[in-house]
Amino acid sequence: MIQTFARLPSVTLAVLTALAVAGCDGSKSAPPPPPPAEVGTVIVQPERVSLSTELPGRTSAFRVAEVRPQVSGIVIKRLFREGSDVKAGEQLYQIDPATYQATLNSAKADLAKAEANLKSVKAKASRYAELVTINAISKQEYDDIVASQQQGEAQVASAKAGVDMAKINLDYTKVYAPIGGRIGRSSVTEGALVTANQAAQLASVQQLDPIYVDVTQSSAEVMKLRAAIASGQIRQGNNAAPVSLTVEGGEQAYGQPGELQFSDVTVDQTTGAVTLRAIFPNPNLDLLPGLFVRARISQGVKEQAIAVPQQAVVRTPDGGAMVWVVDTDSKVAPHPVKTGQALGSKWLVTDGLQAGDQIVVEGLQKIRPGAPVKPVPAASTAAAAPDQKAR
Repeated sequence: MIQTFARLPSVTLAVLTALAVAGCDGSKSAPPPPPPAEVGTVIVQPERVSLSTELPGRTSAFRVAEVRPQVSGIVIKRLFREGSDVKAGEQLYQIDPATYQATLNSAKADLAKAEANLKSVKAKASRYAELVTINAISKQEYDDIVASQQQGEAQVASAKAGVDMAKINLDYTKVYAPIGGRIGRSSVTEGALVTANQAAQLASVQQLDPIYVDVTQSSAEVMKLRAAIASGQIRQGNNAAPVSLTVEGGEQAYGQPGELQFSDVTVDQTTGAVTLRAIFPNPNLDLLPGLFVRARISQGVKEQAIAVPQQAVVRTPDGGAMVWVVDTDSKVAPHPVKTGQALGSKWLVTDGLQAGDQIVVEGLQKIRPGAPVKPVPAASTAAAAPDQKAR
């Protein structure tokens, strides 16, 4: 075998020697570095968004009238059905009018008596006016009859006022609906004694079409919105702000649009909130007073808003927010940002980003600060339609 190995060509011998040396060496060569992680990114672009806020509130009747008697007496009739709709001026109760009719008759008699006395005094004063010119009577007698005539005229006026008051009280025995709307439960029945201007109401009438929705907003948010409007960051229209409504725990949308009517000028000292009132048409009476609702109020339009997908925003342990930004060298770095309202599937960013920044949306688990990446357009973001209405 030694003779066979000796007969191998010299080149082959050199190759075998090199392989043997390599096989005896225990060291290995370093593996090549991994390729940059592929991440989905979007380019930040300003867009026009409509800002709105969703606030809790309750419905209240447009008008409420508490029906009370204005004269005392026994209720002899109730002329409505509880829970029905009544018209303004419709009679609701009849109080016994007998005593008030008698008072009116007496007042009329007093008026007739006063008018008869005045007629006699007027005739006498007319005759005295002729006699005093020829000195047939003294001037004192004439002055006395003139004074008597004036007293008679005053008595007639007083008697007329008594008749008018008696008529008013007689009319008050008929209790009418002061407004049109839905009447509630009656607190009295026939035979009940009621007194003038009593504290307890006979019934309540509520006008439900249209209907109010009262919501509250923190004073801090109100002041922030006013500052943004004053600086020109948010533009408001000339018309009343539109309002939409959801009921039944925010799951069912109310079909009729409303509008903001006014904002209270006082901040509640206990809650630090401001009351806003919206008005809604309620032709089918679907909304009842006291119903809990959520109202979405349009606050204005921001022309150059920066909005980013919500999955791009990472919350930090201290409660802040950050996004990963890809620089010109295709390396990522965290950038703190300030977020505002939610715009559907996006966050409104108020500080920390500018137009043209490239941020990571997909593949956040594969990156670390300063690491190189391979940015590609985010598929989920490209497929999603932008939602430009703020919550």
